[in-house]
Parts: sequence; C-alpha cells; structure tokens
Amino acid sequence: MAKARGRTRLLFRRYLRWPLEAAGFYLWIGFCAILPVETASNMGGWLGKTIGTRTGLSRRAYRNLRVAFPEKDQDELDRIVAGMWESLGRTAAEYAHLRTITAAGSGRVELAGLEHTQPAVEATRPSIFVSGHFANWEVMHIVGARLRPDCTTIVRDPNNPHILRLLEQRRNVQGGQRVSKGAEAARAAIATLKHNGLVAMLVDQRMSDGIAAPFFGHPALSPPAAAQMALRFDAALLAARLERTGPARFRMTFTPPLDLPREGDRSARVLALTTEINRILEGWIRERPEEWLWLHRRWPKDLYRQLGV
Repeated sequence: MAKARGRTRLLFRRYLRWPLEAAGFYLWIGFCAILPVETASNMGGWLGKTIGTRTGLSRRAYRNLRVAFPEKDQDELDRIVAGMWESLGRTAAEYAHLRTITAAGSGRVELAGLEHTQPAVEATRPSIFVSGHFANWEVMHIVGARLRPDCTTIVRDPNNPHILRLLEQRRNVQGGQRVSKGAEAARAAIATLKHNGLVAMLVDQRMSDGIAAPFFGHPALSPPAAAQMALRFDAALLAARLERTGPARFRMTFTPPLDLPREGDRSARVLALTTEINRILEGWIRERPEEWLWLHRRWPKDLYRQLGV
C-alpha cells in the first residue's frame, strides 16, 4: 500500500505538478522579458512584498530573525521581512534579464576589489569565490564566468527538471559550467582546481552533514567544502559580497584572499576557516539584513525550541 501511494505521488509530481509549475514559471519569465529591465525588477519587487509577506513562509523568516536579532522589535523585523520579499521578487523578475544586467559595459554591476581576483583571472593559483544568498545571487557565478570562462559554479538545482532547463538558459550568458551540489560537484571542483581554475559557491545554507560553526552566536551546520578545498589546494579563497544599488543594479566587492590557517590538525583548520567565512557573511547580513534570504532553516530544531521561537 505504501509503495502504491509513493508511486501515485511520483506520477502526480512528474505529470501534473511539475508541468504546471513549469508553465507558470515560463509565463512569468516570458512576461518579464517583454518589460524593460527596471520595470520588471520594480514589478517583481512590488509583487514580492505584497504577496510574499502574506504567505506562511514568512513564519520561518521571523523565526530565523528572532534567533539572529533577539534585540530587534517587531517593527524592525517586519521591515526586514518586507525588504527580503521585495528583493526576492526583484530577483525572480530579473532572471528574464540576466544577460542585460551582466553584459560587459552595461554599468549595472559595479565591481570592486578586482585586484584581488588576479590569481583567478591569470590562472596563477587555484581560486575559490564564496558568497551567500544576497540580493540577486545569480550575478556572482555570471561575473565569475566573465572573469574566468572555465569557471565552475556549484549550485543547488530545483527539483523540477522543466524549470531547471529554463534556469540554465538564463544563467548561461557568460559561459562557465554549473554543477549540482554532491558527488558530481566535488569531482568537477577538484578537476577545476587542479588546473588553477576558479570555483564559485554559495555557502550560507544549512547542510545536514556539515560542521557546526558559529553563526550569529549559535552553532550552525555549515558547508565545509570551500575550506576543505582551499586547504587541500592552497587556493586563493575570496569572499564576494553582492549588494543592490538600485533596480537591477548591483555592486560586487571581492575581499582580499583569506588567510589559510596553518596550525592544528586538518579538522581544526577546516573549522577555523569555515568559522571565518561565517563571520564575514554574518557581518554583511547585519549591515543589510533585508537583502539576505531568511527562508531556510539555518539552525538546529532544538535551538528554535530552546529559544522559544
């Protein structure tokens, strides 16, 4: 009986839910594509703030915010959640215009700290760019591919394969390869770094088999891959900060390469470097909390219960 129910759910998902979701997404992207880029971004922002704040998903955002900012009052939390939904809505609309936004000479992506990317651009040293779900996070891997055409970006693919095909069409505007996280991504990243290549990844989400590293004062299961690969290949590990400066306009700032810890056993060094990455991301979130994606459960369930949120 359970097997039959599972098969029914699979068929429902494959032949009804996925096609319907994809049809809606295709219509959305098609509609946004016929609008001027800033109009599409503004419309997406308005819809995101108007509709998103009324969905049940906002409850998770509030829970995360109460863990991270116990000192903030309800008005401040409401402002952050509304800003997050606005930014997310803009991002959804901007998928239709990624080529325009990231085109060389468009003036829509201001780059700072480019001098720190020279090892990646000139292939003199293996390089890793890390960032998080800030503003329109898709911009990072496109900029990375512009700097280094054979850049490998590790992504989390949507479950819906029909949506994935459209996303790949929109993401693939500067070249590079995108691989889904897991064993395939590990193999691709290692192959890239062995040839002094560039690997880019977002490292701000909870990873069930990650390592517990401090994040907003609480242990959070964090992806260790960036630290592990940086130490293994003595790579230049840079953090890339993305900020919105206007509708469909961004500033990306590269930090100097992080110092790689040399003392202690390998596990201690991986933890130290992952902790430093979390510290950098946390600092950026504190400065612009409305531009980070608060919808993922970042801490263990027990912590939410313990804090009563």
